[in-house]
Amino acid sequence: MKPYEEWLLKAYNDLKSAKKLMSGDDKILDTAIYHTQQCAEKAFKSFLSFRQQPIQKTHDTAFLAELCINLNKDFEAILEDAKSFAGYDIAFRYPDEILEPDEEDVENAIEKAEKIFNFVKAQIQRESQ
Repeated sequence: MKPYEEWLLKAYNDLKSAKKLMSGDDKILDTAIYHTQQCAEKAFKSFLSFRQQPIQKTHDTAFLAELCINLNKDFEAILEDAKSFAGYDIAFRYPDEILEPDEEDVENAIEKAEKIFNFVKAQIQRESQ
């Protein structure tokens, strides 16, 4: 398996984790939203790896999207989605004023993470041909 494929697999597993944490009667909202951010982050890193770019040690999905835009302008289409994950890498992980996100916010984050994952996967497939 190539490094970019490993990043994609990890991104997909984070997406599946978020969905599983939202299924059933015992939803785990705080952990689910964390995995949506992780999915987006790893998807962007998979594209950077595919393009043989250095992998930045950052959780900033907007920054990672900008790096991808520098390589492929089509990524502009998901920049706003990438910005929506700001703070989800640390929010809700520790006790604070708000212990967990709203269920609707998690559902929206899952949709955006899946959109980013599918977009990145399609771009890699397109560029591989």
